[in-house]
Amino acid sequence: MNEKAVKPFGLKDKIGYMFGDFGNDFTFIFSSTFLMVFYMKVLGISGAAVGTLFLVARFVDAFTDVTMGRIVDTCKPGKDGKFRRWIRIMAGPVAIASFLMYQSSLADASMTVKMIYMYATYILWGSICYTGINIPYGSMASAITDVPEERTALSTFRSIGATLAQLVIGVGGPMIIYMTDAAGNQVIRNDGKIFPVVAGIFSVCAIICYIICYKCTTERIKIQPDPNAEKISLAKTFGAIFSNRALLGIIGAAIFLLLSSLMLSSVNTYLYADYFSNIKALSVYNMITMVCSLLMATITGVVVKKYGKKESAAVATIFTGAVFLALGFLNVKNVWVFAIAAAVGYLGVNYFNLIIWANIIDVIDDVEVKSGKREDGTVYAVYSFARKVGQALAGGLGGYALGIIGYASAAKTQTAEVLSGLYKLATIVPGILFICVALMLIFVYPLTKKKVEANVEFLRAKREGKNQA
Repeated sequence: MNEKAVKPFGLKDKIGYMFGDFGNDFTFIFSSTFLMVFYMKVLGISGAAVGTLFLVARFVDAFTDVTMGRIVDTCKPGKDGKFRRWIRIMAGPVAIASFLMYQSSLADASMTVKMIYMYATYILWGSICYTGINIPYGSMASAITDVPEERTALSTFRSIGATLAQLVIGVGGPMIIYMTDAAGNQVIRNDGKIFPVVAGIFSVCAIICYIICYKCTTERIKIQPDPNAEKISLAKTFGAIFSNRALLGIIGAAIFLLLSSLMLSSVNTYLYADYFSNIKALSVYNMITMVCSLLMATITGVVVKKYGKKESAAVATIFTGAVFLALGFLNVKNVWVFAIAAAVGYLGVNYFNLIIWANIIDVIDDVEVKSGKREDGTVYAVYSFARKVGQALAGGLGGYALGIIGYASAAKTQTAEVLSGLYKLATIVPGILFICVALMLIFVYPLTKKKVEANVEFLRAKREGKNQA
């Protein structure tokens, strides 16, 4: 394509990139919020077995994530770019694989059949199909623009896409999936037969979002391969990547962030249904957090420009940790007071979620500055795998923790001891983990506002020099 014909970065790119994560999260947020509920309450699989599944799948991801990253980095770009074509190729498979995970017709099958089904469909979706679209999608941001403010805008719009998906799934999901029985208990509607219906609708929505993403985004930053460059082994590439303090710092922060937020997301379903006996309050809580996140998106660019991503995110996550620890020690009984306080406290984490993807682009730049080689796909794959470890640990810890406190998945009501344990799992544990996020940003992650700007200028000068040569 003629460079002069490439459209300048604008709102169309932001909207397109937003819909990419909207599509991702129609399957990802649905699984992180309701998949464990489906496995335990519909299929009758124990929390420990589900937690083990999540951990086993992450070992598979260690290979599939890195393999996909290398494929993206080494394959010759197609007519629709280096990254966009994978969105076109994988949109259908990831949506179908997600739908296959929620088949309630297997509720009466033997436990052996259920376990085989659970492992096969979950690994197909998460380790193969979701990896196949998420690695190129996440890596694509660095090819859309190299301007720091525009990259922050992409990160913000990506997070808005996730927020919109959370709004649909987090607010509408509990209302559709749960119902109140004659005794006033919150139970799964239609004995779980509602799950494949909802999963099918969300899969179709995901495909529509991916199409919009593909049509609206443009890859502008094209790194041409140097035929005379030295061939670098995968081991040497990993050595350079894993010695990068910025990557290790953001991985540490992301793992603690996922441990806290995803565990909170999964436990909240049980907290509001069993502890507060008011699942509608969960929808209200999700609605408040999502609206606040959308409003916050309007100021992230201004805050980042003035204070920097690292600096502002550290303060924000300390605030969230402090609020959740306070809720844990106060033992709030009123569901509405709890929901509003938790939603206000979650503002800090929502802020970090809005900008974290711009941090990853900063890390990709930092790796290139230090190693001299551009490895968008591989770096993002390493980060993506680390996120999945966090997701697995969150799911595993969530399942194991529910088992430790004695949660009975088949029971309609829980004991007072179990309910007290649920409350602590939803407040004190995530509160401590949110503080750990801030500590990683403060003491390990080195990319201050000044350092990010210096890296961008260095790489821009490097590319302009090559073009002139």
